[in-house]
Amino acid sequence: MNNRDTQFMAEKIRTQYVEKQSTELDTLRELDEKVKRPANVFAYTFGSISAIVMGAGMSLVMTDIGVTLGIASAMVPGIAIGVVGMAMALINYPIYKGILDSRKKKYSQEILALSEKIMNK
Repeated sequence: MNNRDTQFMAEKIRTQYVEKQSTELDTLRELDEKVKRPANVFAYTFGSISAIVMGAGMSLVMTDIGVTLGIASAMVPGIAIGVVGMAMALINYPIYKGILDSRKKKYSQEILALSEKIMNK
């Protein structure tokens, strides 16, 4: 290994131990994530639950699980459960947008001021 490679490796290892200094851009990214994370977590969680509910309804209609559960005619409850799951999936996006818009409104002044400061440097 020549001297240049040795210096490169030493610098690479050194950077792992040097404390990172937070920049304004890092702060802006953190704020942006702070705005979007709650809406994304809600959308993924609620969407997954609605898909499971809809799938449970479909399973009742299409298989003999209803008989195993002691339901004589599983068609009507299965359709009702499936429709509830579909309704949940349909309202997921409007709720997501509402959460996101309210968070954007809450943090917009801070984000705009910081981004303006970064762009005018």
